[in-house]
Amino acid sequence: MSRYRFIEAQQASYPVRQLCQVLSVPVSGYYAWQQTQQQAIKQGAPAWETALVKVFGVHKRRYGTRRLQVALRQKRYHIGRYRLRAAMQRRGLHALQPKAFTPRTTDSTHGLRCAPNRLLNQPKPTQANRVWVSDITYLPLANGDWAYLCAYQDVASKRVLGWHVMATMPEELIVTALQRAFWAQPPAPGLLVHSYRGGQYCGNAYRQLLHDHEAVRSQSRRGDCYDNAQAENRLKV
Repeated sequence: MSRYRFIEAQQASYPVRQLCQVLSVPVSGYYAWQQTQQQAIKQGAPAWETALVKVFGVHKRRYGTRRLQVALRQKRYHIGRYRLRAAMQRRGLHALQPKAFTPRTTDSTHGLRCAPNRLLNQPKPTQANRVWVSDITYLPLANGDWAYLCAYQDVASKRVLGWHVMATMPEELIVTALQRAFWAQPPAPGLLVHSYRGGQYCGNAYRQLLHDHEAVRSQSRRGDCYDNAQAENRLKV
């Protein structure tokens, strides 16, 4: 980036005279360069640059050079990314950088009654079918959407007993996974099933399924991510 172009990019934040002084360039030289750039845009702008500005505005400044190149090709303008980048810099067009979206799988503000953490101060089980843990995680899909996975794991054997995947996170997601776990491993009486505080794990269908199999519900404490660490680590590996 030239010194004049840097001044142009920063003049909204700092005085032009101060920028010129720091970069050791004459103020008159900068304004002469700026006038030349504006005249070049007005007089010599090819048709594809006009189309570029229009496409950039239509897509609300979210398109970078790759997507702009595709959009211009659809209008029969075959322009390389280097020329696109140069034209955007010359015209002061900067694509917005969207924040990366990460699905949120935990919402403990549902207002439903949570179970206490029955694992606190308890030794880690050495026999299988005594404590299961569960969690929900998200899976990125090739088309840009997300899927959600719920799984149940035996703490002692570390075996995943049941799981289910859906496009959303209703109570059905965890109930179906739990039912599959019960089919794979009939629970021993008093089995402890531990999860985080999500509203899906407080629903009537989930609690009824546990009751029908003589299993006991346990949930993490509010704001303590370590209470369900084994399930969370297992699902994210």
